Amino acid sequence: QVQLVESGGGLVQHGGSLRLSCAVSGLPFDGFTVGWFRQTPGKEREFVASISYNSEYPSDVDSSEGRFAISRDNAKSAVLLQMNRLKPEDTAVYYCAARQWGLQTTSRKSAEYMYWGQGTQVTVSA
Repeated sequence: QVQLVESGGGLVQHGGSLRLSCAVSGLPFDGFTVGWFRQTPGKEREFVASISYNSEYPSDVDSSEGRFAISRDNAKSAVLLQMNRLKPEDTAVYYCAARQWGLQTTSRKSAEYMYWGQGTQVTVSA
């Protein structure tokens, strides 16, 4: 059974940093393309970043003025989302998701992700 568990969320001041982690289990990590999405009440889930297990495919980060970066920690079977210079508008529940095992390409479409974590709350105070 594939499981994704997010951690690292919390309350941070405007301009601060957080690093989210998504631990993946259930199948070999080196076959998963993983993405991060975020959602606020009343809005659709929004793409944040995605990274392939194949390093030949470039990772994809939504426009965040260079504040966000995605990476893999293969030793821990985890995908990290580093968020810097956080703004109140970054406040949301952040979800990690994995595509069907073996799919190499990243995607900005939530419907193309098969597995989802429970989410972690990120709150940025003004």
